[in-house]
Amino acid sequence: MGTARRSEFDQGIALEPHGSEAGRYEAELGAGWQIGGGVNGGLLLAVAGHALSLAHGDHRDPLSISGYYLSTSRPGPASVRTEVIRRGNSLSTGQAVLSQDGEERLRVLATYGDLAELDGEVHTSAQPPVMPPPEQCIGVEHAPKELISQAALLERFDLRLDPATVGWAVGQPSKQGRIQGWFRLADGREPDPLMLLLVADALPPVTFDLGRPGWAPTIELTVHLRATPAPGWLRVTHATSNLAGGYFEEDCEIWDSTDRLVAQSRQLARAPRQ
Repeated sequence: MGTARRSEFDQGIALEPHGSEAGRYEAELGAGWQIGGGVNGGLLLAVAGHALSLAHGDHRDPLSISGYYLSTSRPGPASVRTEVIRRGNSLSTGQAVLSQDGEERLRVLATYGDLAELDGEVHTSAQPPVMPPPEQCIGVEHAPKELISQAALLERFDLRLDPATVGWAVGQPSKQGRIQGWFRLADGREPDPLMLLLVADALPPVTFDLGRPGWAPTIELTVHLRATPAPGWLRVTHATSNLAGGYFEEDCEIWDSTDRLVAQSRQLARAPRQ
């Protein structure tokens, strides 16, 4: 019997223990996860989040995780050091540092628990985004060539953007500061909590809809997880209300196939240069 092929995402966040040193792991950041000048920030957060999942044992799921991006990560070897700061009955808190070539790239502080122990119901006044079904949305194959050339990670995604939020692709941004669409991985891997860390940073920068295309490097990204996502498509929205001093915030909501809000995030990013 053949061995099932491992998802590209699982390969992308794979870790190996660093000898006998407890809490330290080795990773290989793949070129297929690049965007702009470096590796995607969501993928990096998932790598660090994976290391903290291993470090926290029964508390395997991130409930709140914040990453500060200190320098640009490149494809190649990386190391992750973890530290459990506090371990309680239902929650644990820890930190992780992802480094390359002796330089710190990402520092993470997170609280972990077990999403399976929660009741799974999410009470919210927010509403899932209304948009056409995936087959009526705009796939990656229609993205501008200059975007594909700067975003190898798009080949890992089955991303279908709402036609109402892609005017920027033909030089007609709405200036509303909103992009939304359907998301799943191209190889069919079903979503889980670690994958939600990637999804929170998976759509094109919302500044595209403000008429400012280009790479928008993340400064800080915080993700709150509400529940384990159900199998199937995810609906993702990115929105911004403020761009000032060359920086903007990007708020994200992730809804699963049962219309449940499973994660929210906010990041501070540098606006693309004009």
